Amino acid sequence: MSDQPVGGGARKILYTLNTVRRIGLLHSAKALTARNACKACALGMGGQKGGMVNELDDFPSVCNKSVQAQSTDIQPVIPEEIFSHTLAEFQELSSRQIETLGRLGFPLQKAKGENRFRVIDWDEAMALSADRLTATSPNRSFFYSSGRSSNEAGFLFQLVARLFGTNNVNNCSYYCHQATGVALGSTIGTGTSTVELADVGLCDTIFVIGANPASNHPRFIHQLKGVRDRGGHVIMINPAKEPGLVRFALPKSPKSLLSGGSEIASDYLQPRIGGDIALFKGLAKAVLEAGAEDQSFMDAYTENSAEFITDINATRWDDIETQSGVSKADICRVAETYSKSKSAIFAWGMGMTHHTHGVENIEMIAGLALLRGMLGRPGAGLLPLRGHSNVQGIGTIGVKPVLASEVVEKIEARFGISLPAETGLDTMACMQAARAGDMDAAVILGGNLYAANPNSGWAEAALDRIGFKLFLTTTLNPGHVRGLDSSEAIILPVAARDEEWEPTTQESMFNFVRLSDGGIRRIANVRPESVILADLAKRILPDCPIDFDSFARHRELRHAIADIIPGMEALADIDVAKREFHIENRLKHTPEFSTPSGKASFRVCALPDIQPQKRHFTLSTQRSEGQFNSIIYQEKDSYRGTTSRWTVLMNPDDIAALGLSAQDKVNIISDNGRMEGVAVHPFDVRQGSVLAYYPEANVLTGTAVDPRSHTPAFKFTRVDIEPV
Repeated sequence: MSDQPVGGGARKILYTLNTVRRIGLLHSAKALTARNACKACALGMGGQKGGMVNELDDFPSVCNKSVQAQSTDIQPVIPEEIFSHTLAEFQELSSRQIETLGRLGFPLQKAKGENRFRVIDWDEAMALSADRLTATSPNRSFFYSSGRSSNEAGFLFQLVARLFGTNNVNNCSYYCHQATGVALGSTIGTGTSTVELADVGLCDTIFVIGANPASNHPRFIHQLKGVRDRGGHVIMINPAKEPGLVRFALPKSPKSLLSGGSEIASDYLQPRIGGDIALFKGLAKAVLEAGAEDQSFMDAYTENSAEFITDINATRWDDIETQSGVSKADICRVAETYSKSKSAIFAWGMGMTHHTHGVENIEMIAGLALLRGMLGRPGAGLLPLRGHSNVQGIGTIGVKPVLASEVVEKIEARFGISLPAETGLDTMACMQAARAGDMDAAVILGGNLYAANPNSGWAEAALDRIGFKLFLTTTLNPGHVRGLDSSEAIILPVAARDEEWEPTTQESMFNFVRLSDGGIRRIANVRPESVILADLAKRILPDCPIDFDSFARHRELRHAIADIIPGMEALADIDVAKREFHIENRLKHTPEFSTPSGKASFRVCALPDIQPQKRHFTLSTQRSEGQFNSIIYQEKDSYRGTTSRWTVLMNPDDIAALGLSAQDKVNIISDNGRMEGVAVHPFDVRQGSVLAYYPEANVLTGTAVDPRSHTPAFKFTRVDIEPV
C-alpha cells in the first residue's frame, strides 16, 4: 500500500544508536568488533575476518539484528530478589519483559509442588540434574537444542544423549527447515544451500519466496540491491506486500537514505496462502510454453523430467489461477523474466516450509531451477534462508534423531562404544509422547521450546507432563516459566558465544564455518555449555570409556568432529591455522549431484486438495521487524505500522466486508483456540488471507504436520474473525 513505510532508513539507525547507548558504547564496540560470529541470523558475519566483516570482506556487515542480539547478552545479572515472586507472576510478563529482566547469573530450581524458583549453587544443581536423569529410563527422555550453540557443544550434546541411551535428539530446524532438507535430499541429494555468498553477486535474477529478509535477514537486502544495481531482477513471491521488500533505505548507502529508499523488488507476486504449488506449476507451464526449458541440461544431468513435464502440461490454467489466486498474465510476465535469465538463484523461507505440503513446495522450487539448468554452476542454485546463526551447524554435527550409518560407525569405532539402535523421535513426536505422559525428562539447550510449538495450550500441558526439565540458557524466556506448574526444572546459566572460555565454531547458511574467539568476561558465575555437559556426562555415565574432562576442551571436540563428520575435516586445526572454510561437497558449481544415480531428480507434486472450508479466512503467523525468532525486542512493528503485537493484518476490502474499521477489535477463532480483543490493521495482503504475530498466534495453530518432514503448518490455519 502506498502509505506504508519504507524498510530500513533513519529510524533503524536511531534505534540502533539508542540500543548501543543503553548497553554502553564500550560494551557494544567490544562485542561487535571481536572476532566472533554474529549471534543473529545464519547469513553470517564475524569470525576471523573481523567482527563486522562477512566472508567476502564486506565492511561494515552489521545490522540492527546483530545489535539486538548483543543487547540481550550485555545485561546485568537478574537480582536474586526477583525470584521471591511466584511462577504465576512470572507468567504474567510478556516475552519482552522476561527477556529484559537481565542475564541469568546463577542456577535455579523450581521443585515439584512448589510455586516459585529458588537460587541454588552449581554443585547442588549438577547433583540434582544427574539424580533426576539417572532415575528415568532413557527412552522416556529427549534432548533438544536451539541453533545458537556452537558446533563443539552440539556434538557433545548429542553424544551424551546417545550414550545415555536415547536417539530422541532434536534441534529447532525440525520446526523450521526440515522440509527443505527432505525436499533437497529427494531432488539433489543434499539438504543445504547449493550456492555460496559470492554466487549471489553473480546472478542476474533472484527469487525470494515466502520470506521477509527486510525484517529477518537485513544484510541480505544489500545483496538484493546489488542484483538490481547490476540491472538484474529481484522477484518477490509473498501473500503480503512487505514494505521493506518493495523499497529499503540501506543504512550504509547515503544515496539510498537520501532518496527515500532503494527499489528492491522488480516484480512482486501475491499468491493466496497455500497457493504456492499452483503458482510454481504456472511458472513452469509458462516456461515450457515459451520453449525456454534447457532440454540438454535435463537430458544430461536429471531424471524424471518427462514425468514432470507431462504433469505440468496436463495442469489446466484455470486450476492454476483458481488455486494460486494469481492471474495467468502475471505468472507469464514473471516466467518471461526467468526464461531470459542467464543465472538465477531461488531463495526461500518458512513461508514455504510451514505447510502440510512443505516438502512438495520445495521440490517444486527445485524443479523450476532444474527446468532451466539453474543448478550445478556458479551464480545459480538453491538458497534456503535459515534463521539462527548456527542452526545449520547443529544439524551438521549430529543433533538429529537419525544419524547416517557411516557416522554411527565412526563414533562407535573411535570411542569403543555402542550407540542405541532405535530410531529417535522427531520434535513433534517427542511433544506428543510428553502429552501422552510418556516422557519423564528433557534436556533443553537454549531456545524456547514452548514458543516454538504450535497450539500453545496443548504445548504448555505437554511440557508440564514432563516430570523433570533441565534448561541451559543465557536469559529467561516464556519457555522457562510455562509448562512448569506441576513439574520440576533446573535452569543453568551459560556463557554467551563471545564469553566462551575457548574458541568455538559456527556454520552459516552458505555452508561456511567460522571460528569465534570468545574470551569476553561479563558474568563470573556462568559456564560454557561444553563444560556443563562434560560434568553432567561424568555423573550420569560413570562407566563410559570416554574421558569427559578432555572433552570439556573444544580442541578435543573439534578433532572428534573432523574425524567423524564428512566434509568437516578442516575443523581439526582451524584454531591453529585460522582458516575458515566451506564444508566439502555441498556447493554445486558443477552438475554433480549426491543422489544414487548421480543425477538430480524432478518430483511430480499434486495440487493440494482444496475442499470447501467451514471457516472464512486463512491465517499465517509472521515475525515482526522488532523480533528475532521468539525473542521480542520491540512491541511495535515499524515496517508494517502496527503498534501492538495483538494485531491481525487484513486486506482493506475484507475489513470493510465485515463492517469494521482500522483498530476495531475482533476475536479470531480456529479449531484450536481463540485470540480475543485483537486490533484490526489494514495491510496489502491477498483477500481471504490474514496475518498475526508469532508466537502470540500459536494459540490458533494446530499440531498437524507435513507427513514427510513432520513440520507443523504454522503458515496455514483456517480461522473466523468476529467483531467484538
